Amino acid sequence: MAKKVKVKTHSGAKKRFKLTASGKLKYQHTNKRHRLTQKDTKRKRIARNAGVADVSNAPTLKKLVPYL
Repeated sequence: MAKKVKVKTHSGAKKRFKLTASGKLKYQHTNKRHRLTQKDTKRKRIARNAGVADVSNAPTLKKLVPYL
């Protein structure tokens, strides 16, 4: 009988990605933490919304966070 192997979750990935109800991986854009006065308003507005991982990267990311 084959043993079931546990897979370790990637510490960095689990802090950065969440799984949506449809199974996609969402993340928060960068550049919203500090020195905001010199950043363009458009850049800050785009970064406000959550991003969704591209379908080409999704399988790799799901391997990093198998138990989400």
